[in-house]
Amino acid sequence: MDIPHMGVPAELAERMSMAEQHEYLRARFSRRRMLRAGAVTVGAVAVGGALGGGTAFAAPATPQLLTGGTTDGIDGAVVAPTGRHLQFGAEPDTQFRISWQVPVPVKKPFLRFGKHPWDLGHKVQAEVRALHTPALIPGSQAVDQYYLHVALEDLEPDTTYYYGVGHQGFDPASQQQISTLNTFRTAPSRDHRWGKVYEPFTFTAFGDQGVSKHAEGNDHVILAQNPAFHLHAGDICYADPKGSGRDADKDAYDAKTWDAFLAQTETVAAKVPWMVSYGNHDMEAWYSPNGYGGDNARFYLPDNGPDPRVVPGVYSFRYKNVGVISLDANDVSYEIPVNLGISAGRQTTWLARTLKDLRSDETVDFIVVFFHHCAFSTTTAHASEGGVREAWVPLFEKYRVDLVINGHNHVYERTDAILGNKVSKQVPSGATVEPAKDGVVYVTAGAAGRSLYKFGVPDTYEGHENRVDAVQSYYFAKGGAKVTETVEWSRVRFTNYSFIKVDVTPARLGHKSSMRVTALSETGAQIDDFTILRAVGEGWDSGADDDGEGGGWGW
Repeated sequence: MDIPHMGVPAELAERMSMAEQHEYLRARFSRRRMLRAGAVTVGAVAVGGALGGGTAFAAPATPQLLTGGTTDGIDGAVVAPTGRHLQFGAEPDTQFRISWQVPVPVKKPFLRFGKHPWDLGHKVQAEVRALHTPALIPGSQAVDQYYLHVALEDLEPDTTYYYGVGHQGFDPASQQQISTLNTFRTAPSRDHRWGKVYEPFTFTAFGDQGVSKHAEGNDHVILAQNPAFHLHAGDICYADPKGSGRDADKDAYDAKTWDAFLAQTETVAAKVPWMVSYGNHDMEAWYSPNGYGGDNARFYLPDNGPDPRVVPGVYSFRYKNVGVISLDANDVSYEIPVNLGISAGRQTTWLARTLKDLRSDETVDFIVVFFHHCAFSTTTAHASEGGVREAWVPLFEKYRVDLVINGHNHVYERTDAILGNKVSKQVPSGATVEPAKDGVVYVTAGAAGRSLYKFGVPDTYEGHENRVDAVQSYYFAKGGAKVTETVEWSRVRFTNYSFIKVDVTPARLGHKSSMRVTALSETGAQIDDFTILRAVGEGWDSGADDDGEGGGWGW
């Protein structure tokens, strides 16, 4: 088992939770060394005007270790923003979050936006979330990082906005910097569902990206798909390259990897909302008791989950006729248990309630859930997570989730439709599945850029069929034990860099909406495809209670 970073002795780390490791590190490095200044937080700022009369604001800073630094003697004209990345709010038709990074402290950071590149008169101050990482091992250097965020509220639906980020001395509206402008587009309003059929759209997804030529290649192919948003199923940059949540390997953690990652991803994420969930490599004990303090400094995710202070990567949003749920599988992982039970069951309760709400929502046809650890995979590295199977798979089946997307295993693997851990319908490439009657399909899309894993049986994918009826594999049980199993649900296996794109075609009432799921290699070659259908208006009878008693499938 790989062992990560940052200075907790191995004999202690083996027995410590993430919170216990955080407290150990705080005690080891004095408060005087950790805190050099307070957080800079900006309150609500009125925007108003032609953009709808709304407001834009920055939310309270969440990282526990913050430093504002000093701006004395720095010429802002020579400091260029980098690492721009977009995120939706909980309501993508009216809410956007814009984030970026600067290498040193700057004066008066801000965002400009408007409906035309020559009309950027709406100027919003930014919130600074700064991280200080001390020299954790002899010979290393302390690292200061400065992340900036703006939340835009009350935007007009289905509208393209131009935006630029800057600070004193660097104005994106100036002739010298106008080339740094980007755009984002809000989702159509969900209020008109039955009066108008939504236009088709595409989204993309993968996990386990990191910083590499393969990661960069995948980004380029993703941008060519013109997605409305992208889902990243955890293990984002690998600043912690080990990812076991144990801090025995003192020389592994490199905070600067985040700088390289955000610069690499900016080519896509500055234009396409980059919606992340958190994996085991994203738990960094130095910054907060739950390991997510650093992530909270870098990303500005929706806060409508069960408890953003505890599991900040858990949230939901709705885009046109698709409801999307992000989960934190560290909370239920038997394989890597440092955050096991961190939400005390609240995440699973929230998941059940959110699935029920989405199935009862007449504007939602499809439900997509993404998170890191795999419910169903057969690689020799991580295989399947029994904690996910116990806590969440019954809910996925109860509410017939249309698509589950995972990372963790650095391959592409796709199951047949599954009910009760068994094949309920075979789904070869090119086939169609209707989850309401056929079961749930699970996709592992963890080959975004890190080194690849292996299968114990041959690859099988479009144009390269090697069907194996039964595969010997295992899953992680409580206590970390590996339980062997023979499975028949491993339908497609591909050992190379890849991602998935999902083409959604909404339909009118009484007809069937579709989601075509296509797996593409980093060269753009198609390796798998299948189509998910759901009749518009087909869904769960909201009379069912949380235990599944009463109610039922209403079609």
